[in-house]
Amino acid sequence: MDSSGDNKDHCKICEKPHEDVINFLREKVNSLYLFRDHYFETHKIEDAIHKNGDIEKRLNEILELFDKHENTALECDRARYNFLKGRLLNVVPKYSKESENLLSKAIKLDPKLVDAWNELGECYWKNDELKKATNCFEGALKECKNKVSLRNLSMLARQESTSSRENLISNIEKGLNYAKEAVQLDPQDGLSWAVLGNAHLSSFFGIQQNPKTLKQCLSAYSQAEKDIVAKSTPDLHYNKGITLKYEEEYELALESFNKATLYDPTWEQPKLKEKQLVKYLNDVSELVTTNGKMKVKRLQQILQSIDSKQLGPYGGGSYTSSSNQTVKLIEVSLSDLSPGLNEEKVVLGKVVCTVQNEDSVPFTFCLVDKLGTCVVVTVYNLADGKGVIIGNPVAIPEPYVTDINFTYKENEYKFRLIRVETPLVMVVNGKKVNRDLQAGVQMSIFKKFD
Repeated sequence: MDSSGDNKDHCKICEKPHEDVINFLREKVNSLYLFRDHYFETHKIEDAIHKNGDIEKRLNEILELFDKHENTALECDRARYNFLKGRLLNVVPKYSKESENLLSKAIKLDPKLVDAWNELGECYWKNDELKKATNCFEGALKECKNKVSLRNLSMLARQESTSSRENLISNIEKGLNYAKEAVQLDPQDGLSWAVLGNAHLSSFFGIQQNPKTLKQCLSAYSQAEKDIVAKSTPDLHYNKGITLKYEEEYELALESFNKATLYDPTWEQPKLKEKQLVKYLNDVSELVTTNGKMKVKRLQQILQSIDSKQLGPYGGGSYTSSSNQTVKLIEVSLSDLSPGLNEEKVVLGKVVCTVQNEDSVPFTFCLVDKLGTCVVVTVYNLADGKGVIIGNPVAIPEPYVTDINFTYKENEYKFRLIRVETPLVMVVNGKKVNRDLQAGVQMSIFKKFD
């Protein structure tokens, strides 16, 4: 009698398929990951504070099953038993030495266990052993191209510290390519889309603060949110909040930081970012309303000293746009501007204050024109330590205007904002800004382990 078909999918020592202990334990581990990743399909958002505790309770219950079936399972498949137990212990955010040992043992027994390579990489990462983590994900890729390794390598490439801008750009581009490849392998996987969004955000900060890059971020995050697993991760909403902040979609940014906190009430970073943004907006609102808290006499002197001659090369002249076209410019008052891009127009005013910001980007100041209208100006791609000072006349061609008007947690925000993508278009003290004022900055994107 040919019994090979009967025994194909279960242990050699087991008499019946339903007694296959390895498959039984695998199903238990998978069920725990399913419980973790789909927690908010069966629980309210208010239960988030209990999520880790609920996971650990189930983890301990399944560990008892592993102990009970250990001898049988080791006889069935030693490598897979070690992998499954290591993966089980790796389900929680904190690092587990036992998990590391089990996963290492599994790989030694079976170097082709791709999932074990990826789990061990995650384990090392939790312990801040980034080089070892990278080696694991690369080891998994050698065995089989897979989205988990690719998206993790994308994050690690962007986290790698470098001593030169060239290496920084190279790492960001490498991270972007890994993320794109992960999405191509499975366009339905929200976690890969989230990593792609983060890769674009790293490009925004590390290479060039281009508004088109922020659009790419938000597009990727939007795709990620279609996947219930990705949508339930607090770091997706945190990084989306960061992107929206730099898009100057402040209300949506605050809501995203708040959502990240709801999904993980123990994580302090979203709370901190929300608090910092609220303070920034409160400061901006107050300074715009009070003309930079400037005394009346000093303000009158500034208003009277604003002269069209301070337009410099923009005075009655032209402007070379980003598309290298020569544009005629007409001087208008700040109140004459419309929301959006104001083509063929230039505004002139004087700086009445700068606004303190926890982040170096954007550089923020308040500008008042000769009619006494005050607006806030945000400048991107500005070199660290550079900027304008109180009393500087500033001309801005073809200003991009947003009228901020919303209420968040009983705070009302209402002011006009001009966004300047590069300081090179500005005229300060009647002269075009020097190229040494333009630069990029770095920031870290969150993959949240603890």
